[in-house]
Parts: sequence; structure tokens; C-alpha cells
Amino acid sequence: MGLLFSRLWSLFTNEEHKVIIVGLDNAGKTTILYQFLMNEVVHTSPTIGSNVEEVVWKNIHFLMWDIGGQENLRTSWNSYYSNVQYVIMVIDSTDRERLSITKEELYKMLNNEDLRKSAVLVYANKQDIKGSMSAAEISQHLNLTSIKDHPWHIQACCALTGEGLYQGLEWITNQLKRR
Repeated sequence: MGLLFSRLWSLFTNEEHKVIIVGLDNAGKTTILYQFLMNEVVHTSPTIGSNVEEVVWKNIHFLMWDIGGQENLRTSWNSYYSNVQYVIMVIDSTDRERLSITKEELYKMLNNEDLRKSAVLVYANKQDIKGSMSAAEISQHLNLTSIKDHPWHIQACCALTGEGLYQGLEWITNQLKRR
């Protein structure tokens, strides 16, 4: 009973949940972060290092770290992993050529000890562009069904319109209730 009460209580307090938003450059990570924060599109430039913002949704506080995805920055991703509860992997659904790199980076992250208790939300972004891969197609290419040690979910979305983004946050909220 005490465990149930403490879990319920954590949903209604100002407890922050650390989230990292990762993905290759130009996937839409920063656009998604500011869509959550301001519910509007903000013109961005490539992220050098990281952006961090507190996002409150349904009275739940998330500390979201948007980490630059350029090749030379990916080696530093692991310096952000401490105390991460949720990994949001953003994928450009039109970037078929680099999907294998995304897969490699995802599995490298999931093998890191600091992320062993983290859940993974994959955003299949840019669904508004003709010829984009579906979430199911991306899931198959990434072999997401092989991930057994981490709860995961893939969500089709469009960062520019916000479509699908809040369904992803809803999944995270449901994961919080299960912990």
C-alpha cells in the first residue's frame, strides 16, 4: 500500500523526470522540444552541445535535454545519461540513407549501464513529407521488437504541426504510472 501511495504521490508533486532527446542532426529534436515548451514552431539552427528546458505536461515536470546530433557530438551523448528515465530518439522519416547509423547509435545507448532502467520513445518525425517511412517501417529497420530490457514505443509525428507528439508524452505518462 505504501508503494502504491508513493507512486501516486510522485505524479502530483513537482518531482522532475529527466529526459534526453537524441537523434541524428536535422531530425527535428529542437523543434520538438520547443513545440512542447511553447506549442509553436521556433526557427532553429543546429544544436551545438545541448538545450535544456523544463516542460510541464498534465502536472508532470520533465527536465528535457535536447542534445546535438552531429557526428562529432554523438560521442559525448553518454555524458548526459546519468539519472535519465526516458530517452526520446527522434528520427527523420525521410532519411533512409542514415537509418543504419541511427540504429547503431540507439543500440550503443541501450547498452550503456546508466540507461539500463530507461524507457525509450521513438518519434518517427516528418510524417508530413511525401515518401516518408511509416513508423512500422522504421520499427522494422531498427528491429525494435528485439529490445527486451527497456520499455519502448514508436510514435509517428510531425514536429511542425505537433501531430503525434502528445501521444508520445501520454505513453511516457503511462510508463510513470507503472513504475
